[in-house]
Amino acid sequence: MNNIYDKKQRATLIVVIVTSFITTFTGSALNLSVPAIGTEFQVSAGLVGWIVTSYMLASAAFSVPFGRVADITSRKKVLVTGILIFALCSLAAAFAWNMKIILALRALQGFGAAMIFSTNIAVLISAFPESTRGKVLGYSTASTYIGLSAGPVIGGLCNHYFGWRSIFILTSVVSAAVFYMAVRGLPKTEKKNEKIDVDIAGNVLYIAMILCLLYGLSAFSTNLLAKVLLPIGAASAILFGRHELKTENPIVELRLFTHNLAYTFSNIAALLNYGATFAISYLLSIYLQVVMGYSSQTAGIILVAQPVVMALLSPYAGKLSDRISPFKLASFGMGLCAVCLLFFSFLSESFPLWSIIAVLMVAGVGFAFFSSPNTNAVMACVEKKDYGVASSLLATMRTIGHTSSMATVTFVVGMYMGNTALAEAEPYVLIKTMHMSFIIFTGICAIGTFFSLKRK
Repeated sequence: MNNIYDKKQRATLIVVIVTSFITTFTGSALNLSVPAIGTEFQVSAGLVGWIVTSYMLASAAFSVPFGRVADITSRKKVLVTGILIFALCSLAAAFAWNMKIILALRALQGFGAAMIFSTNIAVLISAFPESTRGKVLGYSTASTYIGLSAGPVIGGLCNHYFGWRSIFILTSVVSAAVFYMAVRGLPKTEKKNEKIDVDIAGNVLYIAMILCLLYGLSAFSTNLLAKVLLPIGAASAILFGRHELKTENPIVELRLFTHNLAYTFSNIAALLNYGATFAISYLLSIYLQVVMGYSSQTAGIILVAQPVVMALLSPYAGKLSDRISPFKLASFGMGLCAVCLLFFSFLSESFPLWSIIAVLMVAGVGFAFFSSPNTNAVMACVEKKDYGVASSLLATMRTIGHTSSMATVTFVVGMYMGNTALAEAEPYVLIKTMHMSFIIFTGICAIGTFFSLKRK
């Protein structure tokens, strides 16, 4: 390879690493600010949880459509546009004057994140040879976990000394920098399949399916509209499946799932793993601050134990998956996650802090051995021409898992706490809520481990 191409590889790796970092950093940093935002705007625990859920809803609904758009037009253009939207919404959110504005901007930010999630992995692995795929995926995954690590620490410091708005300002600055880097450094991508028609009906049905199902689940216990939208989402899912099997150019190639069980089980494992584990930091941040009485700064330092271990081990796990079956590594990691979730279902007001930190570190090992090996396993199941579709679907599995995780928390909070504000809730009610949430997540993770072990 010539030097110019080597520079493009480096630029691609840096852009993917930074975008992987900033999208996760924002969410993990905001988790610690949830009590402060809820107190400032005097809203219920259920509503303030939508700061995370609204972002995830938009990300899940639009990742696959944008993945298809990227394959037809240009992955670089879609990625760059997503970064720009993410940056602008972050800046605007710093000046929001009520909860409705924050939720709207977080949804738009999720719209931009969908463009990032649906293209960055495809852009990355297209720029590097197959022999180093696990290694570069490990770097990307490590960056994701560094974002999770830095979020609680930096977010806790920002919230403690400058207020929650400073988190959005910091995010916008980093996003603006990587936007400039992406415009200047990413290699140009040629248009592909220009004559292929866009599956408009499939896009509409897919977006309706995701929004109705996930909103219906999130607000089922508190909103009458959600009870109506949930069955509409289920009906949309059936119509979407029938339409995609008949159309010539579907946005989701469902036949890929029926003809490749390893690919199918890898995506199911990703969906269930992220669905079971994403809300850990959200629940524990509330537990540490509201139940245990720690400041957001201290809670952030405690929570960093998990993602630090992930960040340290992910490059090694990714590199290892180039030599050892990624299916076995991912199954091992998911099993560890299930054990840790079970442990957290026994939280109490007198739980020793050292044990929480220890279990967070073990969970970090589990995450590291699941994430990059599972991504490697998914990409190994498809040909290079299908990288865009495969990475988009995997991103969607992750995002739907994240959204479902927060939707589950929102649902359980609605059952146990109703419209009670976090600061006003009794500790025993919060702990009871967390017990139920972690029991549900343990079951989901155990099922995911079963699917992961079924792969050959």
